[in-house]
Amino acid sequence: MDAVPSARSLGQLPGAREGRDPRRAIKRGPSRVPPEVIAANQRERLYDALVHTVAEKGYANATVSDICRAAGVTRPAFYALFAGKDDALIATYRHGTGLLFKIMEDAYRAEPTWRAGTRAALRVLLHVLAELPAFATTAVVEIDAAGPHGREERARMLRRFDRFFADAPRAADLPMPEELVETIVGGIYATVYRYVASGRVEQLPSLLPTIAYFTLVPFVGREEAALELEPPALPGPAKPAECRIAP
Repeated sequence: MDAVPSARSLGQLPGAREGRDPRRAIKRGPSRVPPEVIAANQRERLYDALVHTVAEKGYANATVSDICRAAGVTRPAFYALFAGKDDALIATYRHGTGLLFKIMEDAYRAEPTWRAGTRAALRVLLHVLAELPAFATTAVVEIDAAGPHGREERARMLRRFDRFFADAPRAADLPMPEELVETIVGGIYATVYRYVASGRVEQLPSLLPTIAYFTLVPFVGREEAALELEPPALPGPAKPAECRIAP
């Protein structure tokens, strides 16, 4: 049975909590809390607030004031951490996708074969995005609104998928163009984008058989990859115990 990311892992991603989550509130007044701890707390709250605000209003309509209000953080504190809205989005994107890749890599390495590991990593990707729709909207769709810097970050993120193909099998009679992995990753991203942009984030996990087949077939062949398209076998009825009649 496939493992799913733990609640603790999901809880660390931007958008998993509200920016004003009272469990992260720092009491006012004289405090011995170190400044770096306060800054880290504010940064995490701003990550969450930015994701929820951008997902709700769209990046173009979300203002720094909106994000600060959702985080319970002042504008001076925001600008002490980020140069502006673009910088905050890029920082949130880097932080969130970095955590997502860590969860995917853990799932990948936990499996005994490349095929199983690849499927596990893809399952994590689809599951996390479905569980955190605000993060999915911000990281997959709204990152484009950050202009050239956003597109550059997205391209850098997509190149990180190369690591999942380092151990892929190579068939001797199957040519492997240099652009093959880039094409596969681009196809996966385009499919995920289409679902997120059309408001079907919760349906992403249902794409796993198709995306796994598309990813695996150039490396393991059509017959083995097609196993991903087969529904899991259901347990059959228990066989009745054999009855023996003594002579």
